[in-house]
Amino acid sequence: MMAVGTLASRITGFLRSVILVAALGTAALGDAYNTANTIPFIVYDLLLGGILTAVVVPLLVRARERDPVYGRQYEQRLFTLALTGLAVMAAVAALLAPLLINIYGSDFQGEQRDLAVLFARLFAVQIFFLGVSAFAGAILNTRQRFVAPMWAPVLNNIVICVTGVTFLLVTTGKVTPESITGTEVALLATGTIGGIAVQTLALWPSLRGSGFRWRPRFDFRRGELGQIGGMAIWTLAYVVITQAGFAVTTNLLNAVGVQGRLEGVGNVGYTPYFNAYQLFQLPYAIIGVTVITALLPRMSEHAAEGKRSLVRDDFSAGLRLATVVILPAAALMFVLAPDIATALFAHGQTTRPDALVIGDVMRMFAIALVPFSAYQLMLRVFYAHSDTRTPALVAIVTVSTNVALALVLYNTLPTERVAMGIAGGFAVANLTGTLVCWLILRRKLEGVDGRRIVGTNLKLAVAIWPLIGFAYAAHAVSDAAIGPGFPASVVALVVGSTGGGLLYLVFARLLRVAEVQTLLSTVTSRLPGRS
Repeated sequence: MMAVGTLASRITGFLRSVILVAALGTAALGDAYNTANTIPFIVYDLLLGGILTAVVVPLLVRARERDPVYGRQYEQRLFTLALTGLAVMAAVAALLAPLLINIYGSDFQGEQRDLAVLFARLFAVQIFFLGVSAFAGAILNTRQRFVAPMWAPVLNNIVICVTGVTFLLVTTGKVTPESITGTEVALLATGTIGGIAVQTLALWPSLRGSGFRWRPRFDFRRGELGQIGGMAIWTLAYVVITQAGFAVTTNLLNAVGVQGRLEGVGNVGYTPYFNAYQLFQLPYAIIGVTVITALLPRMSEHAAEGKRSLVRDDFSAGLRLATVVILPAAALMFVLAPDIATALFAHGQTTRPDALVIGDVMRMFAIALVPFSAYQLMLRVFYAHSDTRTPALVAIVTVSTNVALALVLYNTLPTERVAMGIAGGFAVANLTGTLVCWLILRRKLEGVDGRRIVGTNLKLAVAIWPLIGFAYAAHAVSDAAIGPGFPASVVALVVGSTGGGLLYLVFARLLRVAEVQTLLSTVTSRLPGRS
């Protein structure tokens, strides 16, 4: 149910991206909106998001194990503290909107910059709703209720889809930062903020059903805030490091977008990169986030009990199961990237050449998919041990690699290839982080079950080639028979992914990949008529 909920969330997220690209395009208006709408997520992650993931879940699990009554009171105090902090964060972010736009879009000028600042001020209130939604999800996860947080984003996506369609209906011709009206700005802001508000409110029935009743409490006991602060300071360091890297790459991409329009090479800046990243996140979210969400409370319990071997088993099983789905998804994304981009984005204000830029960037992200997923899962092993220091130190290596490559590629590649190059640098950086984490975890866990993990991945690496060959043939034949465009892309996607996926499953089973059988058995047991 978690995976299905995440799939529904990401499919509607797909639709949301498609509609917004059609409505706003990939030029100046799209860059202004997407940059401003990314800032609340950045500020939230910087100040609270990482703390929720790395600190709150393990602390709540430990508090409840120690004393159920104390655990409930501790939840109340943390929730009260979070609400207060979130309200302050949102207000400060709105005041600092011009500075934030300078950080992430320093090359924005004139009407584009004014519009981005206005959007950033309006969107700042999302920080509050993001935090409440995430904290509610963390509480539900510690109570073994995983489904609602996976399904709630669907409502957010639906609201924004309706907003995008309405925007298309009420506007005529190409909308730019110079021509957009106050009513159109209000429509976009209302829909964007309303979506996250609806997502947050949708979690409340599940919270009440789990027995959670919020009463404001500020009566923190001696040492509680110090315990949170001691863990949070390294988490904050990790988030600061990663967000500093993101600020550099976002600023470079926005500069490339401005330069690309001046040189006449097309829309090659932040918006193509942003949408390619959204598509890249789909397979990771469906299986990677699902596995991580289910494993973190369990690993935290095993770590608290000192059962190192069980933590190692949890990690190994999660990584192998995730790779079974993520590896073929990465292969299909790489081969069929032009078809995915054309089918989804070559509509409205976005031309096919604009969409193909997204496809080129997506290919680089496809290379990053497996190491990124492994890296994220490895970080949760440290968090399960209440170790937030190691992820921060590893992040220095990862982000430094990412930023160094981004700067080199920005200064050496042609303008139209910079976004693609920065995505490739992201892949190299995550591979570096994965290797560093692997070496550290081998010592921490006295082994990481490397033989089984490597053995499974070698078998999957063999099983993936029939999928790659079939998908490439479907792409080539459809282009030759129908001609490049939307119909050929849809045919290539349907035939290539279906046929390639079946071949992958057949070869994986012939190679006796146990995780494939586990996955198939789990899915078929949930089908109607099966027990």
